[in-house]
Amino acid sequence: MAYFTKDFLQFFKDLEKNNHKQWFDQNRKRYKTSVKDPFYAFVDHMILLINERDPTVRITAKDAVMRINRDIRFSPDKTPYNIHYGAIISSAGRKDKSVPGFFIRFSPKYLGLFGGAHGIDKEQLHKIRSAIATDIGAFQKLINNKAFKSRYGEIKGEQHQRIPVEFKEAWEKEPLLANKQFYYMAELDPNVITDDDLPQKLMAYWEAANPVREFLTRALAK
Repeated sequence: MAYFTKDFLQFFKDLEKNNHKQWFDQNRKRYKTSVKDPFYAFVDHMILLINERDPTVRITAKDAVMRINRDIRFSPDKTPYNIHYGAIISSAGRKDKSVPGFFIRFSPKYLGLFGGAHGIDKEQLHKIRSAIATDIGAFQKLINNKAFKSRYGEIKGEQHQRIPVEFKEAWEKEPLLANKQFYYMAELDPNVITDDDLPQKLMAYWEAANPVREFLTRALAK
């Protein structure tokens, strides 16, 4: 069964051209019918599927879905609405972006899938580096796994120009130790949003990344 109609994408195409409160208010019923309600239902379905593999994910769509309203307080762009819809499916949901999970973003430009450890602090970064340095071979095996590489390519993240002395020897064997974040991403054709088997398509990506997610989760729990 398809959760979304073509109007899901069309709504955001129209919103991009009319990104102001008056237009949104006039189309609020359409937003609820074509965007919000089906997206919440879809995210609840994805949470159930993921919970079967990861019982720590016990949230609901209400805990996961990001607001369509933009935070414009410190942005030169004052348009009030995002032209995409997103959710963070993890044990913490959208409240803690440092928890490795499954971030989905639906937009007319692409269907984005993201995971890993992104909004991490200094202590969390040290834990991940320690885990990698302790067993570089195990980490490299995970990120070079065929299923992971074919869907996500590589681990991404900004890098420090200098790293602590304790990790320099390991860094020579694994340059990702210089990273400030450890995340991965994939972009799919947005037209798959209306496919009947969309949940299964996305779960294939979740499954491919799950060993990496588990590694990062264990590292952060230490």
